[in-house]
Amino acid sequence: MSRYCSRCGKARKACICAGIVPLDSTVELIILQHPTEQHRPMGTARILTLSLANCRLWIGEDFRHHPELNALLAEPDVIHQVLYPCEHSICVSDSEPSIEQKVRVILLDGTWRKVFKMWQINTQLHHLPCLHLPETLKGNYRIRKAPNDNALSTVEAGFHLLQLWQPKQDFSPLLTCFEAMIDHQINQMPKGVFEQHYGSRSSR
Repeated sequence: MSRYCSRCGKARKACICAGIVPLDSTVELIILQHPTEQHRPMGTARILTLSLANCRLWIGEDFRHHPELNALLAEPDVIHQVLYPCEHSICVSDSEPSIEQKVRVILLDGTWRKVFKMWQINTQLHHLPCLHLPETLKGNYRIRKAPNDNALSTVEAGFHLLQLWQPKQDFSPLLTCFEAMIDHQINQMPKGVFEQHYGSRSSR
């Protein structure tokens, strides 16, 4: 029997499937994942794809000639946006889409350096409206050193985007699963290792 879960791809002792809750969302997510993230044990994008029926994930760095992605981007009467903070991006809280329009949001999954490179390469995304999350949000990715408190994991970014745009729905199971995954990993560390490497950051 494989050491890894065939559904979530994580080691069986760290399987997250029991914490996955199916969720409905009128907003569709497309995750473009850098190849270096594919097998990271603490990758969070998988929580989104397992929880949301209308969430797609593709792996790669250069998607300029990706047939499925470009076919979606060419669909008429669909609003496509990219969750990528830049000088002309609009805050998600100020850009709630009309419920009468189909909306897709593209998320880039990787380290900041890898995501920046993906953004530079995939020029077909540059004409799409860009979004950023409120700067007051703080991430809870306690076992990765982030450049700042506002640096969010992919699942946290997806959660806040969906919750801000669909406040009548409860997307909290995404964070519940994420935090359980983090807690499990911390509990597997030898005593004192977490504090030594990550300080005393605590769950919010």
